[in-house]
Amino acid sequence: MKFNEGVWNARENIQVTNAVEVSTLISSLDDSTSSTPLNSVNGPTDPYIQVLCASRHIKHRGDLINKTVLTVQVTSPAEGVIGIEATHFYGKGQFKEPEAPKFPNGRPAVSQGAAPKKLNITDTHATLTTEGGRASAVVDLRPSSFAIDIRDKHGKHVTDLGRDTIAWILHTTASPLLASKENASQTVHDPYFRSPGAARQSYMSMALSLEPGELVYGLGERFGPFIKNGQVIESSNDDGGSSSDSGRQQVLAPCNAIHRFELIGAAYKCIPFYLTNRNYGVLVDQLDHVSFEVQSDKMTKVQMSVPGERLRIYVFVGSSPKEVLSSYTQFTGRATLPPDWSYGLWLSTSFLTNYDEKSVMTYIDRMQSYDIPLHVFHFDCFWMRPHTWCDFQFDPAHFPDPKGFLDRIHKRGIKVCVWINPWVGQASRLFAEGDAKGYFVKRVDGRTFQSDTWQPGCSTVDFTNPAAKKWWQGYLAQLLDLGVDCFKTDFGERITTEGVVWHDGSNPRTMHNAYALLYNEAVWEVLVEKRGLAQAIVFARAATIGTQRFPVHWGGDVDSKFSGLAETIRGGLSLGLSGFGYHSSDIGGFKSEGKAGGDSGAVPPGAVYKRWCQFGLLSSHSRLHGSGSPRVPWSIDEEACSVLSKFTRLKNRMEPYLTSESILGVVARGHPLMRPLFVEFPQDRTAWLVDQQYMLGSSLLVAPVFGQFQVEYYLPDAGASWTNILTGEAVVGGRWVKEEHDMMSLPVLLRPDSALVLGKEGHTVTDVITKRGFTVLVGRHVDQPILVKVALRSGQNLELSISPIGENGSVVGFKTTCSNGKVPYEVVVIGNGIGLDNLASRIVFEAKAGVCVATLEDE
Repeated sequence: MKFNEGVWNARENIQVTNAVEVSTLISSLDDSTSSTPLNSVNGPTDPYIQVLCASRHIKHRGDLINKTVLTVQVTSPAEGVIGIEATHFYGKGQFKEPEAPKFPNGRPAVSQGAAPKKLNITDTHATLTTEGGRASAVVDLRPSSFAIDIRDKHGKHVTDLGRDTIAWILHTTASPLLASKENASQTVHDPYFRSPGAARQSYMSMALSLEPGELVYGLGERFGPFIKNGQVIESSNDDGGSSSDSGRQQVLAPCNAIHRFELIGAAYKCIPFYLTNRNYGVLVDQLDHVSFEVQSDKMTKVQMSVPGERLRIYVFVGSSPKEVLSSYTQFTGRATLPPDWSYGLWLSTSFLTNYDEKSVMTYIDRMQSYDIPLHVFHFDCFWMRPHTWCDFQFDPAHFPDPKGFLDRIHKRGIKVCVWINPWVGQASRLFAEGDAKGYFVKRVDGRTFQSDTWQPGCSTVDFTNPAAKKWWQGYLAQLLDLGVDCFKTDFGERITTEGVVWHDGSNPRTMHNAYALLYNEAVWEVLVEKRGLAQAIVFARAATIGTQRFPVHWGGDVDSKFSGLAETIRGGLSLGLSGFGYHSSDIGGFKSEGKAGGDSGAVPPGAVYKRWCQFGLLSSHSRLHGSGSPRVPWSIDEEACSVLSKFTRLKNRMEPYLTSESILGVVARGHPLMRPLFVEFPQDRTAWLVDQQYMLGSSLLVAPVFGQFQVEYYLPDAGASWTNILTGEAVVGGRWVKEEHDMMSLPVLLRPDSALVLGKEGHTVTDVITKRGFTVLVGRHVDQPILVKVALRSGQNLELSISPIGENGSVVGFKTTCSNGKVPYEVVVIGNGIGLDNLASRIVFEAKAGVCVATLEDE
């Protein structure tokens, strides 16, 4: 949100009060009651710096009277993490402020041998150094020089809050002269006094510096430009599809009304966290609406502002993007490992289609006839009767025996997912009970809040009410007992901010974002209780800080165009950089272009559908879903069936790799499965600019094709040989590459000096490689030993040692040794035009007693 008109002046009706110099310093070294900190994640005895900052230079005692002061506190909750909180008024507010949990997976242990936190105070500076010395914050105490400099473990400048970068802002309709007189008065006035027709709102703001060439990423699932420099980002969840971006703009409300927003763009998953190519990340630790001006107001700053009297941020300093993400997700939570079957193909009824038991079984039978392995069948909204969403009952007109029907699906080896939302329509069997017991969000006058948006007389379940939450969860438990395996937790963004009251007194404006966390957490708890953590999964759309703990998330309503595919990739990459480990999309796109989606019964263009099948099956999770037509391949053509079959079977074979990368990367370290190139190649400057391709885990580069044949993509690692696992073609890195691929192919390249562990031919995502065996792909250009660690769901690991065999200065083969000599496996050397698409039996080498020697084919 912009508060200034250029460098010199504030905007009309805006008063900006900056922290100018330190008037008073207290710290954890003080021995007085006045040294009690405002806030500390680790408790009041933890080292901290707290300063009272005057809003002008203090020349004499008269300057201490009738002027605003801001309290700024500096803390460190973990290694390499600096917390900064700025407060104007910190008295009790009107509402409770919901907060995202800190360290929900447990507080991290201090690294062995790490130095403790250190606080050093001199006449001119106060310095707080984090555990292990990984970062420090230096507060300037000199007159008129207040600033906070963030430094890395080498003492090098990372970013800073310089002069006039921490501010309290008052937006008022009073004239500047009147406002000035009011604040300078010798009597105490309420700065929020509202004269008739006036409206006032306070904000807190911080502006962190950007260095020349510094690039900003993340901020949730953003479908627009991948690099956020120059953008205004409004962090407030809304349902606007993937072709709209920005968030919600704040506008003044009428007298005595709650602060109002206007929709100017939308994102389903607004995460107020960004990272930059200078190896640090910033979290605005508030679930309220956060407005970011990313080099769009001041050309050297990222400005963050929130309504109210307090703003708290955390700066995560690392030595690489991976280290920053690990630190951030340790603080806010990491995703769990989804069940094995979830990595398979999901088929949906789609939204507006007509379906019943017969048509569903026809879909399943026909998928099998085309050799397309199916692992989950999803029932969208109309599994329930119209106008009742949600009443959690299968429509008896179409599903007279739901339990028997679900049992028949299960016998085919297929799991069942059903659509839900957090609203209860007036025609639902739940409404009367929930209304009578006060389980829905209320208006300020005590009436139940209802709307005709989506469902007639729709009410919102109040998850801040423990009894309402337990009541609602009980109906989900009944569905799980019936045979449902998981839930698509749709919506969660359209949460009203005005004229409502929450059971626990939460701020209605903050609950707009916080609701996504409470909603998905409520569903997750039921799944864990009934199915166990290893089988828990949701398919969620809305999210906020911490919601990554409840996977999986998909990209919402996207257009069936190549531009929609590009939006999806940008959104998925940005979400991954915001702490989310898994991402999915509607394969083929959800709708036609436009608000109405064009012809609701239209199928996607053939090329879009086929290329999206490739991308979708090379994502962490893969689902066929649309609006008015089922996204089954035979609705396109026979080639689409072949494409889907091939890439579904390929993904099934990739299950050991995806599982291992999930365990070692997502769960253990907070690294997304689908990640931008720069996460793996941070030293490559070009990698920071690429947003239409990605790394799938640490070893595979995927470049989706946006057209019939031609693709251009970038390969990092100059001079090294990447190998296309499908075609066997070797491509040298460090350059842009142009290729042509038919619909059965695309660039899927194995990283230089890497090996890929797949299931054997015919492997499905529920198979276990220690029983069925596995295949190791090795690029023929590997010229140094490789150690491959394969993490298993059992908690055990397999280790593969792969060494080149040299002869007369050339590599003539590879010797592979497995840590478990009883597990059957085979080795395939790819390259020179030999890949998975054209393997011959003579180049597949079987292991004996854990050892396999693979020889190279002649050139």
